[in-house]
Amino acid sequence: MASNNQEPPGILLNDGDTGVRVLSPSPGVKRRSLRNRRSDAMHDLPPSMRVRFILGEDADKPGQNEPRPIFSEMEEFKSEDGTDGEWKEVARWIKFEEDVEDGGNRWTKPFVGTLSLHALFEFRSALLNGTLMLEAEATTVEEVVKVIVDKVCSTHQLTAEQKSQMMEVMSCPHRHLYEVQKSAPLLMSEKNRNSSAKNLTESRSKVGLALPSVPSMTNAANAAKGNSPFMKKIPPGAEVNNVLVGEVDFLEKPVSAFVRLSKATILGDFAEVRLPSRFVFLLLGPKGQLEDYREVGRVVATLMSDEVFNAVAYRAKNRDHLLAGIDEFMDAVTILPPGEWDPSIRIDPPTSVPSQEPRKNPDKPPEEKEDPALEELKILESQGLVRTGRIFGGLIDDVKRKLPFYKSDFTDAFAVQSIASITFLYFASLSPIITFGGLLGDATENRLAALESLCAGCICGIIYSLFAGQPLALLNATGPVLVFEGILYSFCSKNGYDYLSLRAWVGVWMGVFMITLCAFEISAWVAFITRFTEENFALLIATIYVYKAIEKIIYIGIEYPLFPPEPKLNATDCYCYPSNDTLSYAQGALGEMGPYNWTGLPTNSCAEMWNGTLMGEDCFPKQWYPNVFLMSVLLSVFTYSVCVTLKGMKHTLYFPYKIRCLISDFAVFIAICSMTGLDYYAGVRTPKLHVPSDFKPTWSGRGWIVNPIHPDNPWWIIPGAMLPAALATILLFLDQQITAVIVNRKENKLKKGCGYHLDLFVLAILTALMGLMGLPWHVAGTVICINHVNSLKQESETAAPGEKPVFLGVREQRVTHLVIFLLVGLSVFMTPILKYIPMPVLYGVFLYMGTAPLSEMHFFDRLRIVFMPAKYQPDFNYLRKVPLKRVHMYTAIQLACFAILWVVKTNETISISFPLMLVIMIFIRKSLDFVFTREELHVLDAVIPPFRRSKKPPQVESGTKSVVNGKGQSYSALPKNSSKVNISDEVARSGAWLHVNNSKAALQDGTEMISYRRKDYGDAKVSDDESEPLTFLSGTKRIQIQPGTKHNQ
Repeated sequence: MASNNQEPPGILLNDGDTGVRVLSPSPGVKRRSLRNRRSDAMHDLPPSMRVRFILGEDADKPGQNEPRPIFSEMEEFKSEDGTDGEWKEVARWIKFEEDVEDGGNRWTKPFVGTLSLHALFEFRSALLNGTLMLEAEATTVEEVVKVIVDKVCSTHQLTAEQKSQMMEVMSCPHRHLYEVQKSAPLLMSEKNRNSSAKNLTESRSKVGLALPSVPSMTNAANAAKGNSPFMKKIPPGAEVNNVLVGEVDFLEKPVSAFVRLSKATILGDFAEVRLPSRFVFLLLGPKGQLEDYREVGRVVATLMSDEVFNAVAYRAKNRDHLLAGIDEFMDAVTILPPGEWDPSIRIDPPTSVPSQEPRKNPDKPPEEKEDPALEELKILESQGLVRTGRIFGGLIDDVKRKLPFYKSDFTDAFAVQSIASITFLYFASLSPIITFGGLLGDATENRLAALESLCAGCICGIIYSLFAGQPLALLNATGPVLVFEGILYSFCSKNGYDYLSLRAWVGVWMGVFMITLCAFEISAWVAFITRFTEENFALLIATIYVYKAIEKIIYIGIEYPLFPPEPKLNATDCYCYPSNDTLSYAQGALGEMGPYNWTGLPTNSCAEMWNGTLMGEDCFPKQWYPNVFLMSVLLSVFTYSVCVTLKGMKHTLYFPYKIRCLISDFAVFIAICSMTGLDYYAGVRTPKLHVPSDFKPTWSGRGWIVNPIHPDNPWWIIPGAMLPAALATILLFLDQQITAVIVNRKENKLKKGCGYHLDLFVLAILTALMGLMGLPWHVAGTVICINHVNSLKQESETAAPGEKPVFLGVREQRVTHLVIFLLVGLSVFMTPILKYIPMPVLYGVFLYMGTAPLSEMHFFDRLRIVFMPAKYQPDFNYLRKVPLKRVHMYTAIQLACFAILWVVKTNETISISFPLMLVIMIFIRKSLDFVFTREELHVLDAVIPPFRRSKKPPQVESGTKSVVNGKGQSYSALPKNSSKVNISDEVARSGAWLHVNNSKAALQDGTEMISYRRKDYGDAKVSDDESEPLTFLSGTKRIQIQPGTKHNQ
């Protein structure tokens, strides 16, 4: 291109984005000259750059041929001897290809279309030499047919006789697969249909008219209505691309036409859906090459399904633009070796398709990868885990972050999925609360029992769901809390202190400590809890769920053995204990105080004679019930199997997608109801869910409000309660925040932000309140929270056939949490219904809850691949970037930490120190920085922030020089692709292309010239540029395409 001082005045020479010189109109310069010079400059660019200019030329003009989704339908012309032909649907595209099976009555599965390079060249040659109309004016079927046939005739490709025959072929009816399926019972026999068509043809010939053949009444009605069910799969605003191919006996050489209508219009029965058509591609040729024509048609439809070529086809103004689009497509394709794959294999659609923006903007360099520490810092800032330095600064930021979404937290819950989540998590929460209450009653002599646990769950759940920062985290009672309560009650019993009063002060101090932690933003330390720690904790809790479920089932076998117990021959463990007022009489009458051995005597005689009480295992032999253990095992296994099977129904091929989703969402509820019905029908006395029926404190010596000042407790109990409160605060803080980290994972794609400080503040209020009311403390439960999040995950509704559902995020709302624990509180009044639910069914649900989170744990995946040969291992990202031995080393360290946590958690003596072990896990993870590289830890886990953060953010080192353009955008000086290959030049020089066009010449100056002459288009040109040669420079060769003449055909 010329230098600056050689350019006409007023012409812009440099594009700030790409450095490519672009010519623009200016006063005193002829527009035609500028267009020619711009065309010459464009020809020197690679196709990707030309496509960029084509797409950006009218981007600022809305309504100028804006690209739309395309539905492509390919039809073949079928004709039998002595009858009129018809256009029969053989394939369709939305995003992926679907073909009509050879049987002709069903569609294939959607698949990725593989194209023949020769067919691609054939289509390129058809665009270069065939008929092309980019702004055809037609609004009806007749006008479209006439415009296409007239344009083909103007290029001298058809004689007058062939024109009428072409009109007749184009006017033949179109038959679609759905019409054949609907009207099959109503159609005439093949013989009668052919006879009627023949008579119609003869009658039209007699009157000298070539009218379109009339379809049957059934087909006409179907054409007017279209394939309505299939319309749901097509994106809104889509237009139709009609691909018509076929073989006829009146042509000696192929005839092609590519037409873009100026305005989309509905073309009768051209397409199976009632959508406006915008593109029509016609390819007819002599008989014997139908397979080749079909492959060219597949190329056209596949190209129109391509995002980039689709945009080029809408924006194209001449042939050069379409050719550039094809060349850019060939520049981006991947070649499959012919000897290493079978072309008949249908490639399944991918789970996700990469963005096509790099193809649209090839000059834009890829975004430089941020430093992992800087990237992690940005994530922490978005989650509110960077300290503000202000008192309650984090809490204030959490409130500001969550307040705009408060209304939507209720409106977003209106979905069937929320109902399914409530039914699942209600039973999943109710049974652990009752079980925990029973264990707590044993540990505290019913000071705290099942009813108190239900009330605590209801109050805490309702308040937390309304005011917490992350309502997806469900509260529950945990094992360490049970151990702590047992130790505290034992201490009070030994020293004669009132347990509930001391516990009230412990709860108050815990609330004070948590508010203090919230004020000084200690929740920001959650940033040190990475996947290493959280997955160890989550896997531990999940394992405990599985272990406890199996343990409970085995315990049923002990309580209800398979075979009746044998009677004891020497039973002696039965004694009668007289009451206090009969002791003196018994001593005088029998000379002894008792108790008396009552083995073998009537059980009621102890009370009648001595007003006593029988105690001992042999006094009341347990009644044996048959098949209880066997039925319990079956119920548990069946419940687990139904949950797993129905939950995975969403990803099967059975039933429509919405029905699959409905079954999947209600999987647990269906399992509970069906297994409860089975148990009721079987009539076996399996253990049932026991819910307290009376709403009153379990222990008669207490009320609903605890007196914190008890006469049995000295004054120093109040400050002394700070010590156990500090330990319990650490316990609840770590349980709560680790679970919150798991819920707030970036993989869950939460959009409403986190609220670690707000969660802790609300939990502090609840902890103090539960202490004063004498109710158990609740904290976020890991497994139940994971299942809550999984039950609310949202996926895109698959529209295009073959398109995979895309995970969109989680339905973030407060209603499910609120309703679940409201129902927990009302369970006292639902005892007549809940008493029919067998406990083995709930154990099966626990088993499912313990195994469901495993599929999403990297730790569990890495444990599985230890036992897999390398060639069978899944294609995980970390296996690509980290050596396998290093992966196994990291897994071994994590497994050792898991074993330590398991020993501490399951040992009642030291289980109270479990929270401290979690803190130790954080330091162990930090020490791995000296064992693994930063890149390895970034892939396997996450970059843990330094314990002391510098005031300056980490700087990203870059080895490339940045250039700032006129728009303020910073681009790298190094281009994205430094390749010098111009695909257009290489295509024009390839043997396949030369075989298709078959022409060669030489320049007079000695430079080799490869010249192709286009066919004559007549007087009507697509644009003024059609009269100019298309020239591509490549080294010492110049490829030139000359415009057609009237004598060149």
